[in-house]
Amino acid sequence: MVDLGPIGVWWSGSWRAPDDPELDAPHEIEALGYGALWSSGRYDPGLAPHFERLLAATSHVPVASGVVSIWHGAPADVGRDVAALEARFGGRFVLGLGVSHAPLTEHYARPYAHMVAYLDALDALETPVPPERRVLAALRPRMLELAAARAAGAHPYFVPVEHTAKARGILGPGPVLAPEVAVVLETDPARAREVARGYTTGYLTLPNYSQNLRDLGYGEDDVAGGGSDRLVDAVIAWGDAAAVAERVRQHHDAGADHVCLQVIADYAAFPLAQYRELAATLF
Repeated sequence: MVDLGPIGVWWSGSWRAPDDPELDAPHEIEALGYGALWSSGRYDPGLAPHFERLLAATSHVPVASGVVSIWHGAPADVGRDVAALEARFGGRFVLGLGVSHAPLTEHYARPYAHMVAYLDALDALETPVPPERRVLAALRPRMLELAAARAAGAHPYFVPVEHTAKARGILGPGPVLAPEVAVVLETDPARAREVARGYTTGYLTLPNYSQNLRDLGYGEDDVAGGGSDRLVDAVIAWGDAAAVAERVRQHHDAGADHVCLQVIADYAAFPLAQYRELAATLF
């Protein structure tokens, strides 16, 4: 498996810095010490072109898809594009795959079986995408077990620390566990939770996420609306940089190998100032 380092960056918006559109934000993120860059797979056929741009803008950090929907990118197209990235940026791309969500996908059915078939197809390509170069967006036990058996590990999204501990127990000691953790750099509780709920509200309407949280003991009142204070505080790392660093430590202590941080901000521009602030404490 590619070495992701202990802490990375997850971002699905523009990678241009707001104060200087010409600034190479991915290159600076690499220089700050973050170990990997994660970005949404979006819904393009094959791999979205921004993965190639991120690899070209950096010199050594891995770039990972978090994640490519198996309903939108055919295995042959994705495999072809992964092979092209491998030829140009050998050893630096990690393919993250996920089953997405029924409300976002037409003809959504039997997601686990579809994932198994997708992995079979990747294995059967003339240039396969090997298991050690792919991770699965796994939340619940069956998909976590599949991630351990058929991939390098798991990339859970929208999860509290207790999920990281549960996932490590299911994966066992070997596979990579790389949860995403959303961040709000705000010390006022009311304001931090207000910003956080701008993010959590949409995700809690997606059954894979809400049911995963129910499995962890959160009730209907917790997952309603934008989430209870208890749930928001568990899923979102808010506070100053030291508070975020403490949450990262908790995930590592619970079994995470790598934690990718997503600063909640306007997706129109990359929140470079916040990642600089975090780096000063994290590294």
